[in-house]
Amino acid sequence: MLTISPDTQCQTVISTFEVTPGTCHDLLDALNDAYDSFIRHQPGFIAGAIHVNDAQIRIATYSQWRRREDFQAMLRTEEMRKRNRHINDLCKSFEPVMYEVVAGY
Repeated sequence: MLTISPDTQCQTVISTFEVTPGTCHDLLDALNDAYDSFIRHQPGFIAGAIHVNDAQIRIATYSQWRRREDFQAMLRTEEMRKRNRHINDLCKSFEPVMYEVVAGY
């Protein structure tokens, strides 16, 4: 379960994807499969969520990890490297960025 609070001791990663309406659902399928069959089973993973805007041109994922190093280790696996190459082919761009929660309301 996601907990968004400055008191939560975790690493937050927000990734944004720019897509076309024609590739939006293909990318959603790829992201859902990645989270369901691989990412959520990685050491340090706490929780995640996938969001899509109503125009179907932007997708955002939000994930929490126990430590920054856990997220980085997941990215370096051969499985995730392969998945990221496929994800890259489905979108115009994507960018994962690490954040710290400053406030929650």
